[in-house]
Amino acid sequence: MTLSNGNIALMLAMARRGGLPWDAILGAEVTRAYKPAPEAYLATARSLGIAPGEPCLVAAHHSDLAAARRSGLLTAYVDRPMERGGPAASDRDQREEWNWSSDSLTDLAKQLGC
Repeated sequence: MTLSNGNIALMLAMARRGGLPWDAILGAEVTRAYKPAPEAYLATARSLGIAPGEPCLVAAHHSDLAAARRSGLLTAYVDRPMERGGPAASDRDQREEWNWSSDSLTDLAKQLGC
C-alpha cells in the first residue's frame, strides 16, 4: 500500500511503470487530509479496516515518520542520502529511534523477514 500526498492517478502510473505490486493506493483524495496531519494516517487505517497500530509507514523523512508515530503507526526509516544531491536532510533534527531503520528497501525487507 502507498500513502502519498500525490494524487492516486500519479501513484497508479508510477506503480504500473515500476511493476510495483501494491495492494492499495491511497492519497489525499481518500483521506481528505495531507501528511503530516494525523487524519491522513488515521483515515488510511480506517479505509483499510485496520487499527492504527497495524500499518507501518516506510519513509525517508523523519518529520513524516514522527507524525505517523504520533498517530499510532509503526515506523520504518529508509535512508536516501542522495535525495537532495548529497546535503543532509533538512529534518534530521527530528530523527528518533524508529521501529526499523535501514539504508535500503532490500535491507528493510530482510529485517522484516521477507
